Amino acid sequence: MKRRNRGLLFAFLASLIYGVTFTVAKEVMAIHIPSFALTLMRVSGAAVVFWIFSFFTKKEKIQKGDYRKFFIAALFGIAINMMSFLKGLSYTSPISASVLMITAPIFVMVFSFLFLKNPITKYKVAGVLLGMAGATVLILYGKKSEFSGSNPALGNLLVVLNAISYAFYLILAKPLLQKYNPITFAKWLYTFGLILILPFSISEFMQLKWEAIPMEIHFKIAFVVLFSTVFTYLFNLIALKELKPTTMSVFIYLQPLIASVFAMIMGADRLTPVKIIAAALILIGVYLVNLSTAKKSN
Repeated sequence: MKRRNRGLLFAFLASLIYGVTFTVAKEVMAIHIPSFALTLMRVSGAAVVFWIFSFFTKKEKIQKGDYRKFFIAALFGIAINMMSFLKGLSYTSPISASVLMITAPIFVMVFSFLFLKNPITKYKVAGVLLGMAGATVLILYGKKSEFSGSNPALGNLLVVLNAISYAFYLILAKPLLQKYNPITFAKWLYTFGLILILPFSISEFMQLKWEAIPMEIHFKIAFVVLFSTVFTYLFNLIALKELKPTTMSVFIYLQPLIASVFAMIMGADRLTPVKIIAAALILIGVYLVNLSTAKKSN
């Protein structure tokens, strides 16, 4: 398999798992597991798995100056990203969260312009404005329902923060992945991520009443830790090694489709006019952002 095709395959698999995760994680947090406690489970479980994997891969020496880069990547790719996502999802609905996640390519473009000096065009400016309009519609007019938490507006805002941090993480991660293999990268990313989130999550974790948690929820926790965290990050790291950050971010298009279909099948959410309008604005915005990039690549 060609390197680019391999990257595309792993990016698709990651998006498929992420789409299912919106509903599964929402169900886990509905009653039994607070969001920060679930974040601690995700990060600590992934850190352990990737350290175990590292014993069976070629050992790499980390250059002294790169530890600081790993720390900053973990701040945006793990701490802010995961904590804001799960907290936001606990307050809003799975479909709303998945729709807002597709703003990430817009932020990738903005950060690429600011930090990588990539050119910006009138299409990209129009795309940013439309994407932000869609996000604003959902944040301001997304009403509370039986599928959302206590504060959907705050939840939607936190999901946008998650998208911003994920976009910045994609820009930061690319140079490190060109120097180190995905296991080495993930091992240190999650190690620093665990250090960063521990002060915010340990109290919620210690208060859990494990004997009251049904076995079904244990299986869903395992899915979030292993599939939604370990496998998706590994798939994304492999894909990012082969693809450009802008190409990677386009796969977020699939998440609202997968999340919406799965959520409705499971009876965990439903489409509303506001969600459809917001999704349309954001999708058109992301299309315009990537239009000139696609023409240049062709």
